[in-house]
Amino acid sequence: MRELKILAVVVFFSLLTYYLVEPYAHHEMHKKVDAQGNEIKIESHGFTYDGTDDIIETERTGDASKLAAKEAFWADVAAVAKLEGNAAAGEAGFAMCIGCHNGANMNMGGVIPPNLDHAGAIYDKNYLIALIKDPAMASNVDHKYADTMMHPMGSIKSMMSDNQQIADVVAYMLEHKAGEVTPKEAYMEACVRCHAVRYGKLTQLGDTPAFKHEKDALAHRIKVIDEQDAVKAYMGKLPPDLSMIIRARSHHFMETFIENPQSQLAGTSMPRVGLNHEGYEKVKAYLTEVGDPSKAKREALGPIVIGFFILFSILAFLWKKSQWRDLH
Repeated sequence: MRELKILAVVVFFSLLTYYLVEPYAHHEMHKKVDAQGNEIKIESHGFTYDGTDDIIETERTGDASKLAAKEAFWADVAAVAKLEGNAAAGEAGFAMCIGCHNGANMNMGGVIPPNLDHAGAIYDKNYLIALIKDPAMASNVDHKYADTMMHPMGSIKSMMSDNQQIADVVAYMLEHKAGEVTPKEAYMEACVRCHAVRYGKLTQLGDTPAFKHEKDALAHRIKVIDEQDAVKAYMGKLPPDLSMIIRARSHHFMETFIENPQSQLAGTSMPRVGLNHEGYEKVKAYLTEVGDPSKAKREALGPIVIGFFILFSILAFLWKKSQWRDLH
């Protein structure tokens, strides 16, 4: 019986350390505070976008004019979201987007415009509205521009300024640019233009082809380097390879950072991506597949290993009891 008590004590303190002490220590050692030393609690909003974080962040700066602009912008987004969009009417408006968002892998203003084949499936409706109204404000990188028209996509504001037209284009994307999307497709459309994944053989130009001749491989490598230099010039530094990010960061960090990069890294050039919950889960699934491919097998094996140790402990206890039976 003494051994079982010892085992129970060891299990109790192991679980206490794993579920309470370690998370608490991590929280205390990685507090995020504002300029006055007050702790900032970073929370996920379920991948819905109404400008809450943007407004709170601006309030901390004390910039009244910028705060008023943020509040007016997101109020306008909310007003557009209430309009009933006409997908048929939005097709013509969406046609203007194809000039850039066409999968041609052509750098425009610093990065390659993303493909919109599954925009209606992986992006939030409010974010799509906000992105058309003002890309810099929607992405929460307006701090990079004295005039948000200077954003690489800024010209869209003058091309598509009517609220009903915006509602129609978004309705078209939600209806015709949705459908089933694979984890890799979600990552390719949302992230790859900045973040390579060497374990998945992805660069900023997409999949790395198999080349028969070395000179062709070198020529492609030069194109990748040129693209990386362009992204680095635009972003300030080359965004990191995400092969192992799923194992390097917690789920909370991943959620809050993707939802709003400024929450974890104030002043960053990384734009808000605007993924909805489904889009985030798809991207996470791809990063898990690449960075932790044995996770499913490991998790399936876990209960078997635990069951073995439980069975072994019972047998060991019974064997000890049998051997010591005549000595007590």
